[in-house]
Amino acid sequence: MRPRFGYGTVLLLIVSTYVLAIFAEHRWTVTVLLAVQTVTVWQSLRVARARPGLRLAGAVVFVLALVAAVLSVLDVGPLTAIAFSAASVLYLLAPFAIVRDLGRRDTVDLQTMLGALAAYLLIGMAFGFAYECLAQLQPGPLFGERGDPPLSEALFFSFVTVTTTGYGDLVPAGNPAQTIAVFEALTGQLFLVTAVAKVVENWRPRNWSRGSSTGDDAIGEEVR
Repeated sequence: MRPRFGYGTVLLLIVSTYVLAIFAEHRWTVTVLLAVQTVTVWQSLRVARARPGLRLAGAVVFVLALVAAVLSVLDVGPLTAIAFSAASVLYLLAPFAIVRDLGRRDTVDLQTMLGALAAYLLIGMAFGFAYECLAQLQPGPLFGERGDPPLSEALFFSFVTVTTTGYGDLVPAGNPAQTIAVFEALTGQLFLVTAVAKVVENWRPRNWSRGSSTGDDAIGEEVR
């Protein structure tokens, strides 16, 4: 049996996480943010009926991230970056389970559409947390003269990249951020041609079959 509220709840949690991330300016907010992220990933894996191995991997990463986030409140520099890297891993685990669940569905309904959207948003946020992690770990500024971004700008750059929009106002100054940006753009495009293509393949408008059969009957009558 699937959870009652399904991917609608997952989508709501993702939006809540994004809003919290925009206002995450203090170390203690990282801990709050991670808590919401964990609930989001847990609900995603639960709705997608993820395999036990994937759930175990998520639990291990969650424990490590929780320790890092709690210790980051004590103003231990690298631990905040570790918390963001753990959040990135958590948000990359969930789309795998969601896409696998969407592939098992024979028909396209509202839950399928919400699931595809949730997986896409999770990918964008995962890379956004990865950029924030890099900004705190690497010696030079992530965006050159623009400096290191706040989390809100890191998420903005991530979604601009995953959608291949490319405004050009934020550009990584060097590697490994440039390589990650290329990988994110490719991931976004691959997602569109795989998961979204699966949704389109199984999508049938209402009365599609009835309309097709009626059309075939009409053609048959004309031939007679």
